[in-house]
Amino acid sequence: MPRLAVSSLRLSHFRSHRLTELAFDGRPVAIFGPNGAGKTNVLEALSLLSPGRGLRRAAPDEIARRPEALGWKVRADVESLHQFHEVETLAEAGASRSVVIDGKVAPQASLGRIVRMLWLVPAMDRLWTEGAEGRRRFLDRMTLSFEPAHAEAVLAYEKAMRERNRLLKDEVRDARWFGALELQMAEAGAAIQANRAATVLRVLGAQSGDAATFPRAELSILHPEGDGDAGDAADLAEAFARGRARDMAAGRTLAGPHRADLAAVYAAKGVPAAQASTGEQKALLLSIVLANASALAEDFGAPPILLLDEVAAHFDADRRAALFDRICALGAQAFLTGTGAELFDTLGSRAQALEVTETGGLSSVAERSLE
Repeated sequence: MPRLAVSSLRLSHFRSHRLTELAFDGRPVAIFGPNGAGKTNVLEALSLLSPGRGLRRAAPDEIARRPEALGWKVRADVESLHQFHEVETLAEAGASRSVVIDGKVAPQASLGRIVRMLWLVPAMDRLWTEGAEGRRRFLDRMTLSFEPAHAEAVLAYEKAMRERNRLLKDEVRDARWFGALELQMAEAGAAIQANRAATVLRVLGAQSGDAATFPRAELSILHPEGDGDAGDAADLAEAFARGRARDMAAGRTLAGPHRADLAAVYAAKGVPAAQASTGEQKALLLSIVLANASALAEDFGAPPILLLDEVAAHFDADRRAALFDRICALGAQAFLTGTGAELFDTLGSRAQALEVTETGGLSSVAERSLE
């Protein structure tokens, strides 16, 4: 059976880990220990095996272990659909992050073709109540899990938009310059919107029938009025051209996919996610991530790797047990963190268990048993 799993992980001068080497057998992994011991650092290292800045969105120089500040490296052996890869991602002191796959330097986008990964971290608890930027980022991470080329479309759009914004701030009025940049933005933007719409449909169709444990979410993508949101490049190009005068007054582009928002409604109650209780918001978010994982398992051919930071602590014993059963039924390699082993006792032999401790700013990891 095809699978996606990390079989070994080596952290070198990565945050609190001077040198940590771990081996995994494909089962879910329960990582426990006191706050500040370095559990989330392990998850962050794993998240850097996928494109982007990882689950903390940290700059490369923020990751290096202090006080040495020598740079850092993450190395992993990955099985992906019967193919085996050696993946390294690293940053020398003062340098940008680089990626090496099977001994060859590669662009970050190449990671998305090998590793599909989803995560849920405590900072996302405020997703429904804070600004649209975080929800767009969440939507784009879901979209990237299905379509690795989505990252390239986003980069192309943002690059062209930065150049257009520069023209706007300088009050340049050459229609040919604007037209060329707006065509680039429209073509990339249409791809972005199509990818996002397809992702929402896939996730909606994959939500669990167990609404009592994993509540259904009605998801939709919102666009500012007059945003050319039909998804057609010609409509977007027309919207950009029509908005030049307004945008020049503002000094920035006021319409386009970079202004979209993800809306969610707690389906059983008909309540917008922002108005649901804190517990309901957390359950709703977990339900969406699990639906994303289920849809992706069918689309990619194997379930994605899941990084669930401190997720168990927010649920009662029954919901934790249901979550663990769902992960095991999915067949996903999930990495879960918590402060105590008791949070994972219903996993038993279905999971590996690692205890993380910290002494003098240095993390160490030891394998334990949940039985």
